[in-house]
Amino acid sequence: MDFLRPMTWEDALAAKAAHPGALPVQGGTDVMVEINFDVRRPEALLDLNPVRELAEWDAVDGRLRVGAGVPYVRVIAELGDRLPGLAQASRTVGSPQIRNRGTVGGNLGAASPAGDSHPPLLAGGAEIEVESAARGVRMIPAADFYTGVKRNALEPDELVRAFWTRPAAGPQYFSKIGTRNAMVIAVCSFAIALHPGERRVGTGVGSAAPTPRRAAAAEEFLSAELDWEGRGPLPDSVARRFGDLVREAAAPIDDVRGTADYRRHALAVMARRTLAWAWNDHRAGTAGKEAS
Repeated sequence: MDFLRPMTWEDALAAKAAHPGALPVQGGTDVMVEINFDVRRPEALLDLNPVRELAEWDAVDGRLRVGAGVPYVRVIAELGDRLPGLAQASRTVGSPQIRNRGTVGGNLGAASPAGDSHPPLLAGGAEIEVESAARGVRMIPAADFYTGVKRNALEPDELVRAFWTRPAAGPQYFSKIGTRNAMVIAVCSFAIALHPGERRVGTGVGSAAPTPRRAAAAEEFLSAELDWEGRGPLPDSVARRFGDLVREAAAPIDDVRGTADYRRHALAVMARRTLAWAWNDHRAGTAGKEAS
């Protein structure tokens, strides 16, 4: 197995073009486990960790552009006030060592249905910036990025460069069920984002289908039912119907971590709870603050 270690983004794109079968490493917290257990044996590893520009983020025209190499610990510390849902999800990733090393870009590359960053990216309407040496940059909406179990929309010569998303305009929450309280792969997960200015709700469902996905019918129902202007109390019937629609959006399986029925039930509960938390924040005017 060859080991490629470009120092610049241009060299990384050139290396990927010359070795389309090379597996990118951006953090390596998933990749190295698969190699150690002989689950994957790529023809080459493309180490992107030395590429400094991937570890940068910036605000551009009202949106945040976050490089693929920004680790979870920096998402929490530097972007928690602007991306509270993603920061909450980042807090649930592995151990402190994993959060120091792992990245959202690596999560996107792995495209695992259980990846913790996917639901908040979907709920927030993120776009993924990818690039190839031959065709340049293209933007892929998060909803179109995941194409199958651990498969994404990248072409063989493309690399993830960054993700783009707007700072939270309203409350955001992430919830995750695991077989224990820490250092665990999600049995299922859910994210919600309120967009009051657009009178719109965003959702993200994780570890309950072949790919991370939105609950589109639940979004449409809730967007129409919420009292955006008056900020009145959340009717119990609305919360329950929202939970039911989130449950119906899932297509889970039975596995060693949980049954399909349990995942559906848990998603409905998480959907109702996160909606209640988010709506209470909206009524109190505390949008955009990360939960402790």
